[in-house]
Amino acid sequence: MTTQARFLVVDDDPVVARSFDRVLSGKGYAVITARDGPEALEKLAREDYDAVFTDIRMPGMDGLEVAARIKATRPWLPVVIVTGYGSPASEARAKEIGVAGFLHKPLSPEMIEGSAREAMTWKAADRSAPVAAAKPAEPVAAAPGAGGIVKNLALFVAAPFIGLAYAIAFPFVGLALLAWYGYRALVNKAGGR
Repeated sequence: MTTQARFLVVDDDPVVARSFDRVLSGKGYAVITARDGPEALEKLAREDYDAVFTDIRMPGMDGLEVAARIKATRPWLPVVIVTGYGSPASEARAKEIGVAGFLHKPLSPEMIEGSAREAMTWKAADRSAPVAAAKPAEPVAAAPGAGGIVKNLALFVAAPFIGLAYAIAFPFVGLALLAWYGYRALVNKAGGR
């Protein structure tokens, strides 16, 4: 019998928590949510989880403090920072704490699912290593780089023009095909006399 992986999602935005729940529970994972750091730490004190996803900006206790407290008591537990406000300083601090990676908002289902798989892989690798050995943090999944953002923006801007080009060209292509078939029919009819 296999046990279902359990993820704790800490975010003050219920939309983000529902996104994790929708994507991961559809893949057979259990998703438990907490609205803030203190609630997350209470849940961690009562139950075991396979990974924690925490927003970096929350009222009261921020995600970096949540991650630091978790890593202080459970160094083997993967913690993934979810942020729409990442900075090099906060990422450097998170790496010092020993987080498993970063998810940059906006989130996609693929990013959420991929980060869950990576967190489970990181946990399995970390459990086999001695607890004293600190594993360097690597990004689990990242938002598209500058090239990806530019490409997506260009496609967004170009889409209406591409659609317009098809709308203009379609009747001419249809008329050209009709003329071609008419010509072929005339040639066949004239050749058959």
